[in-house]
Amino acid sequence: MSKSSSRRPFGGKSTGTVTVIEARVHRSWARNARMAFVLTAVIVGLLAAVVAASYMHPILALFVGVFVGVPLGGIVWVLVRVWPVIRLLWWWTPEIVLTGLLLTGWVQLAANTSTLVTLLVVALVVGVPAGVPVIRRRVVAWGWCLVVRHRLRVCFAQFIIANQSGSLPLILWAVPTPVGERVWVYLRPGLSVKDLESRLDKIAVTCHASTVLIERASDGNSAYVRFDIKRREVLNANVASPLIDVIDPDTPTVEQAPPVVPTALDLPDVQAPTITLPKQGGTADRKPAATSANGSKPAATSADADDVSDWI
Repeated sequence: MSKSSSRRPFGGKSTGTVTVIEARVHRSWARNARMAFVLTAVIVGLLAAVVAASYMHPILALFVGVFVGVPLGGIVWVLVRVWPVIRLLWWWTPEIVLTGLLLTGWVQLAANTSTLVTLLVVALVVGVPAGVPVIRRRVVAWGWCLVVRHRLRVCFAQFIIANQSGSLPLILWAVPTPVGERVWVYLRPGLSVKDLESRLDKIAVTCHASTVLIERASDGNSAYVRFDIKRREVLNANVASPLIDVIDPDTPTVEQAPPVVPTALDLPDVQAPTITLPKQGGTADRKPAATSANGSKPAATSADADDVSDWI
């Protein structure tokens, strides 16, 4: 659906168009709607005719199948044909619901109360969230969730080609996190996590964030992904310690000399440990066995050998 503009805001003619739904999307879903109508009408009509043939003449059963199949096919045609509009309404559902609730509340309040009470209630509804920091931060966080959903849609429409029919990924919902927002998205055929990982820097620029991360939100379905949008740091913030309240203020302080931290290592200052080996042998006056320079025992000489002459 497009609306032509014959004049520019500052005069002159313009041939540009303001497009709500792309023409390619219109053609694609119109073709899908015709196919869905034909398939539904034929299949449902034949099934209804077969069932009705058991109770009446086959010719009458054929008319019954036509009367059943054609209306159901028309319903399916309408649903498929208006799906781009339904998807557009889904993108704006939070804003539509919130605006409707605010207008309904204002009308009911103005109709059932006096002007002074109405102004007082409006002042409380607007002033309390604006004056209380906790509530204000929470409202701002949820407001960013609404903004991020539309910014992601702009990313998908500008530089992400989902498929030939032009259907964009379905943006489900978003919730605030301590560092930003988390958005769940259902991808369409033609997209994958790898394709989006190469464009995370552009997505971060569009969402006015510092970084954007993407990962699968389901182990069994790769089309269900999660975007983690980070726009602030929380690890470097100053956190008040509760231990200060536990310390008794009347506790005397003890001054301690600062420890001497060594700056270098001097090997002569290191005392080598003394190792005492245990004594071997049964008696104290036994002489230790002679050893050679390399630590091995020398070979036995003939003098040390037994005299075998006494045995002859």
